[in-house]
Amino acid sequence: MHWLRLLALWVAIAILPQNAFAEGPDTALARFAQHNFMESAKAVRELASDQWSGAGAVLAALSDNRLYYDAASKVIYFKDEKGTLHTARDGLPAAGIDVATLSPVHLNNAVRSALEDAKGSMTMVSADPVQRLSGAKDAFRAHDPAALPAITAELAKETDPEVKLALQQAQAAIIAASVDAPIAQRLDAIKVVQARGDDLALSVLSAIGNNAQGEVKTAALAATANLQATAAIWANVQNVYYGLSLGSVLLLAAIGLAITFGVMGVINMAHGEMVMLGAYTTYIVQQWLRAYRPEWFDASLFIAIPLAFLVTGFIGVIIERTIIRFLYGRPLETLLATFGLSLVLQQAVRTIFGADNRNVGAPHFMSGIFHLGGLSVTYGRMWIILFSILVFLGLQMLLRATSFGLKMRAVTQNRRMASAMGIDTNKIDALAFGLGSGIAGIAGVALSQLDNVSPNLGQSYIIDSFMVVVFGGVGNLWGTLVAAMSLGVANKILEPFVGAVLGKILILICIILFIQRRPRGLFALKGRAVES
Repeated sequence: MHWLRLLALWVAIAILPQNAFAEGPDTALARFAQHNFMESAKAVRELASDQWSGAGAVLAALSDNRLYYDAASKVIYFKDEKGTLHTARDGLPAAGIDVATLSPVHLNNAVRSALEDAKGSMTMVSADPVQRLSGAKDAFRAHDPAALPAITAELAKETDPEVKLALQQAQAAIIAASVDAPIAQRLDAIKVVQARGDDLALSVLSAIGNNAQGEVKTAALAATANLQATAAIWANVQNVYYGLSLGSVLLLAAIGLAITFGVMGVINMAHGEMVMLGAYTTYIVQQWLRAYRPEWFDASLFIAIPLAFLVTGFIGVIIERTIIRFLYGRPLETLLATFGLSLVLQQAVRTIFGADNRNVGAPHFMSGIFHLGGLSVTYGRMWIILFSILVFLGLQMLLRATSFGLKMRAVTQNRRMASAMGIDTNKIDALAFGLGSGIAGIAGVALSQLDNVSPNLGQSYIIDSFMVVVFGGVGNLWGTLVAAMSLGVANKILEPFVGAVLGKILILICIILFIQRRPRGLFALKGRAVES
């Protein structure tokens, strides 16, 4: 009879599933019913390292406070996103169970931290390489020793080069921090982490350098110093890029003023309001497209640019014909009149649109960011830099390759001689003022992607615009370009050391001292103000 019992046991083993005697997720799930945060955190780690298919749903429910347990039976349940209750062990709907009789599994910082660490382990086994890459990066960030077996297993079967490199870096981060690993392995791992070269790598190496001893400590500190030096260089490059971005904004805001102030000698304090009207034109275009042609939204800026130029240019011509033409040669009266006009335009916009900021969206091609080494480049800023250069080059072509540009330069250099040669100087005045106002409207389209669209938008740039024009040389467009970019870069380089406000004050002082030595700016250009 004894051999019959052995035979029955052998048959039972043969027909049972292979994992029948495995521990499975039951032990981990049971920890959630102990009403203990440390046990819940341990359960999260066990589920993340297990190959159980239901782990993702359970951990997602825990993260969203949808995980429950029965205090009597210790059975774990979760609600799906539709509110249906399921048994955690098999994922089947829990019929006849009232969720009000169950106790929720609570979270604290330790459990949340375990969930964050588990995120990488869960996504590393995804069929989507993008998800696997994200999981590998999360695993590097967490460098949890419990995830090392899963990382090693995935690394052995990974075929995507980018994901494989990320897994190797995650593995190296864990080994480098492990006191149980051989020193040679830790030193090699430190080199792998250092090669990653980003802020996360610096954080990992810094922690290792603070906690390790001997050769490992020396290698980690040396790698940290190397990364810090590289990061400082990239930080300066990043500041220069930010400075060019700020300079492009200043260029857009000032280039129209360079025409009205430089060519016509008019101190136009309402120039900022032309910028504001261009931004509101963009807002109106986008509102119309959202209502009637939402599929055209990505083309909203291409529609708004010529429309803003026409609207603000037309308003500029009206202002010149009705106000400015009577005040030539009287700079103080011109300043006061245009300042009053700016207040009128601001109040008119407040009356029509209200005082609140208006929502101007960004097209898809202006959203997002990409990296060049350690330089982070936002698409929005990049396109605005390119746009400002295109506007500058287009204006140069207009002034140098068209009849209007020739006449405008003639009036700038010698107004009396231009009039004697048959040029209608009054018409050129109106068109020049309209051109400057139109370019300000185009600047408003660009600034609507960077700043709040409100009635006060133009006031933020009018003083800086005058400063750029005076520093570069009144009426000289190349001087305006150099001044805008120089002031933008100088601002961003000074900000980390002295702050934004003090940095602007220092730059203003430097410009005042410079103007004392060169009253006509970097690139002097003879104009009406000089003639008079």
